[in-house]
Amino acid sequence: MTRGRDRRAAAPREREHHSSPDRPSRLPDGASASDLRRLIRPPAPLGTEHEQALHELNLAATLVIAQPQAATSLKLLTNSRRRIHPGGALVLAALLHLAGHTDACQFWLQFAAGGGSPTAASCLSLLHASRGEHRDSDFWRAQADQLAATHHSPAPTTRQLQEPLPDSLWTDTLAACHDGLSLRLPPRVAAVVHQLPVDSDDTDHGEIPQPSPTLVADLTLAATHAQPA
Repeated sequence: MTRGRDRRAAAPREREHHSSPDRPSRLPDGASASDLRRLIRPPAPLGTEHEQALHELNLAATLVIAQPQAATSLKLLTNSRRRIHPGGALVLAALLHLAGHTDACQFWLQFAAGGGSPTAASCLSLLHASRGEHRDSDFWRAQADQLAATHHSPAPTTRQLQEPLPDSLWTDTLAACHDGLSLRLPPRVAAVVHQLPVDSDDTDHGEIPQPSPTLVADLTLAATHAQPA
């Protein structure tokens, strides 16, 4: 078995990513923090605990933007600054993580977890574990379990339809994550995230990208014209 894994790791990085029946493509509706951890766990341990946690966080972030309601959640976050929309904050955090904005990702994950998202708390546990911050990781894991025990996702209304982000935004990223390749958003999509307006008032996390009113449309346009990596 070890030799087989070594051969896969040594395969050319430019290989094509094809879908396989056992590769998850959507985060199940109403998934709890424990469901998320089970879904994102790789079949075999990676080299170090830090690498394992980062792998799980990468996969979790990709699954978050693959949710059927991802675009709807982002629009709710963008259009109402007076209310907490943990689902939109979680999607924005996932995009920021995949674009390399780690501190800003942490800010929006904390925002989402404060709004009651067990998935955001679980991602925070993974984020801290990937840095070797075990006390903080344990804290957020406990928070995730507590939130999962009391969390109930509201049913969508006719005014709040389930709207996904384009598959082309996340399918290659998901395939790369499963195959152990370097994780990155398509360049055009990453450029949209990098160009978000910045709020530099946060003393703990520095400059924090904010959702723009055209974020969903910009992501959709970028994903539609994205070239395969």
